[in-house]
Order: sequence, then structure tokens, then C-alpha cells
Amino acid sequence: MPNTILTTALLAVALAAAAVPVQAQRAAAQQAAPAVAGKPYRAVAITPPAEMKDGDFTVLRAKVAEAARNRDRAALAKLVAKGFFWDRDGADAAKGRSGMDVLAAALGLSNKDGVGWDMLAGLADDPSASPAQSRKNAVCGPAEPRYDTKAFAALLKDTQTDAATWGYPLMAGTDVRATPQASAPVIDKLGLAFVRVLPEGSVNPNYMRVLTPAGKVGFITIDALAPVGNDQLCYVKEGGVWMIGGYIGAGEP
Repeated sequence: MPNTILTTALLAVALAAAAVPVQAQRAAAQQAAPAVAGKPYRAVAITPPAEMKDGDFTVLRAKVAEAARNRDRAALAKLVAKGFFWDRDGADAAKGRSGMDVLAAALGLSNKDGVGWDMLAGLADDPSASPAQSRKNAVCGPAEPRYDTKAFAALLKDTQTDAATWGYPLMAGTDVRATPQASAPVIDKLGLAFVRVLPEGSVNPNYMRVLTPAGKVGFITIDALAPVGNDQLCYVKEGGVWMIGGYIGAGEP
């Protein structure tokens, strides 16, 4: 399933780069050049997050997604629990405000130029969810994949990187192409393992540049990869009915 949050962020970066002639020229030159080999790294396997199979939960997500796509604040407010929380930087930023006001602040829903409504639609579209570690009786999504945390920590140490520069494929067999075009030759395929996202972007907003475990530099479509440490939308049952119960993360940039 495409990851709308990651897609939106990368589109914003790509458009910003394209607005600066020097950066655009560099990116274009980089695309024209053949992909250069990088240093291989150990593949740390992941198990994709599972879908939460609950009919009522699915209905709620559909209502949230519809309200987000229509930018309907009134409809969204009816889906927000009274005890809404916002866990940001280890503290609850929701104290003293209504749940809808806090959700709007977290996602910047009043910002006409922001991507908050798109972020909300992407969060609601994701069918995966898992119990919140810090909140009793709450589930949050998108759920994180399962993986060996020690192996991933060792990977970060070996490559001298941080988790923000890594993602994981949403399905096995993702094509890695030599240039950011659908017609470009396939130079590698991704398995279900972490992959490094390179800081050098692409002038084609539909692609991102990656380094595969085999050490090959190439391009994949932006909807093929999910980031590590996504913001999460949380859900609780209030009066036996699923509601939006909270938000975990920094929110809209």
C-alpha cells in the first residue's frame, strides 16, 4: 500500500529542489550519469506490519479518511475521543485543550499551505495497527514492522548513519532501476529488509534514490518504501465505539 506520508514529504523536497536552479542542475546531471556502486551492507530482515482485522475499526478509518480528503473539520470532530492525547518528545501536549483542537494543532489543519490533511488521510488509509506501548487500551498505526533491533543498531553503527536515513519495502521484489524512469533497466530487486535512502534526490518526484544491500545505487518509486519511526494516529474505544484517541509524533512539519 502506498505510504502517503512519505510520498508527501518526498514530493515537497523534490519540488523545493526543483525551484532552485543550481540544485536542479546537479540533480539532472546526477540522473544522466550511470549509477555508481556503493559499499554493500548487511541486510537486516523485516516482517511487514499486519493488518488489524476489525470491521468497526475499518469503518472508522474510512470515515476519518473521507473527512480528511474533504477537509471537513466538523465531520472529523465527531470522530475524536474526549480524552485525546498528543505524545510529543516524551510529554503529552494535549493538556487543557479539546481533542479536535489538539489534533488540528498536531497536523496543522488550519495551515492552508500545509500537508496535514494529506498526512491524516494517509494515516487513516493504513490498515495496520498495534497496541501503544505508553497508552493503555490504545492501538496506533501505521504499526512498525518486526525486526531484530540489535541487528539494526549494528547496521546503523557499521554504516555511521541514523534511523532517519533508512526505510523498508512494503513488498518483496521491488524493482530498483538505473535511472528514475519506469522504462529504465532494473539493476536490483529489494527483499524484505531495510534499505538506505540516499540524500541526493531525483528531479522526478515519483522516485527516490537508494543504496541496496548489494551496494547498488538506483531508483525506486516513492510509494514502494515506508520510513522508520513514522508518526502514528491512535485509536481507542469510547462507549464501545472506536474513536481517534491520540497522536504520537512531531506532527506536520
